[in-house]
Amino acid sequence: LVTIPVTNKSDVVIGKLTGQVVKNMEEKEAVLEIKTETANYSLPAKQINIDNISEKIGGEVALKDIIVSVQISESSVEMANIVKNTASRLGYSLVLEPVSFEVKCMSKGKTVSVSKFNGYVERTVAIPDGVNPEKITTGVVLNSDGTFSHVPTSIVSVDGKYYAKINSLTNSDYTVIYNQVKFKDVFGHWAEDAINDMGSRLIISGVGNGNFEPERDITRAEFASIVVRGLGIMRVGQGSDAFDDVKASNWFYDGVGIASSYNLINGYGKGIFGPNDMVTREQAMVIIGRAMKVAEIDVDSTDVKVEDASLWAKADIASCISAGIIPEEMMEKDIKGNITRGEVAAIVRSLLKNSNLI
Repeated sequence: LVTIPVTNKSDVVIGKLTGQVVKNMEEKEAVLEIKTETANYSLPAKQINIDNISEKIGGEVALKDIIVSVQISESSVEMANIVKNTASRLGYSLVLEPVSFEVKCMSKGKTVSVSKFNGYVERTVAIPDGVNPEKITTGVVLNSDGTFSHVPTSIVSVDGKYYAKINSLTNSDYTVIYNQVKFKDVFGHWAEDAINDMGSRLIISGVGNGNFEPERDITRAEFASIVVRGLGIMRVGQGSDAFDDVKASNWFYDGVGIASSYNLINGYGKGIFGPNDMVTREQAMVIIGRAMKVAEIDVDSTDVKVEDASLWAKADIASCISAGIIPEEMMEKDIKGNITRGEVAAIVRSLLKNSNLI
């Protein structure tokens, strides 16, 4: 761990290293930490991928001549106002001012931004004094359409002070909100806590009039979008033409496209995804098994025997069982039957908890 501590109060804090130092840190599997009074940024050196940056800048430039800038700053006034207006419009309570995290690599007038990582990168932001930590539901990032997307967040206490620990696969501007959701029709349901928690974190949505319909089957498009939101990789406007039957005009275009880009879904082949088909439990477990890889959950499932499931699903189902992701209430159900909305909320929450992302 290489820590750059900053004790003076400043709106912008920048840590600078050469590309060669970053390369040396990468070989040692070191982590760079920028530490201020209000925020910490822990960045594994390998996530910068300095060799890839060097190729983009120009292979003839020596690593020692590349400056790697890691920045923590207050978001711009414009961004802060947009975030405040968005929170107000959507009925969320804003817990703290948005904070920006950036990584830029520069040499000879050329700049390359590092905005996407191959693994989760941790940021901690101090919760203002006097804020009840129970009045915090999740960290969020602002989308291009003026909505928020969930980012996996947990609240930790260090020396009596509370921090929001935000894990993300990207760089951006982040803030923390309070948004308590309690669906009327899940009271007493075995998945009540999971459903309300996932709703509060903006991962799942109701069906209107304060209801969720936990026993209703779920479509493939809905499920893919929920998993993407749960992992914190949902970004409006970043979908792609992954399947012929998923159009840019569909509400699920971004979710399905992003799920495909992270290899969470394959579809049926020949460009067909079947977005409105229902999801079976074994199909869901295959997608969750792939999501475990994104969330860096590593389990040994060699001793787990899976019966009744299709051959192509057995390995992922075994991984889900070994990781403790499948709740007891689901274990006895038909693996080839359709998964319900309540079950989806429960397994996505288990995925995030078992990976220590929330």
